[in-house]
Amino acid sequence: MYCQGVDTLLHIDALSRFGHALSDSTRTRILLHLRTGPSYPSDLADSIGVSRQILSNHLACLRGCGLVVAVPEGRRSRYELADPRIGHALDDLLGLVLAVDPNCCPDAGTKECC
Repeated sequence: MYCQGVDTLLHIDALSRFGHALSDSTRTRILLHLRTGPSYPSDLADSIGVSRQILSNHLACLRGCGLVVAVPEGRRSRYELADPRIGHALDDLLGLVLAVDPNCCPDAGTKECC
């Protein structure tokens, strides 16, 4: 019984971190970009249209959540998803069709939903 409760807490923590990562559009764009393969920070910043400083802050958050890893390559680091299953999960989420109540989340991303 105790182990099952601990496993549940670990799952809840992992899902909460994933949800936190997806709650920001820049972090979501980073994850979606990395699901197609590894990338360097400068290339990521250019492709998603943010400054390198902003990208660096978001990559630090994603590393802290355990979703991405930095792979050193000489003086540079390449970023990739920490586990290929994250890419599969993102693909599954993209396939969802949601019935959204426009009155509930009038300005998605800036206000809390019902």
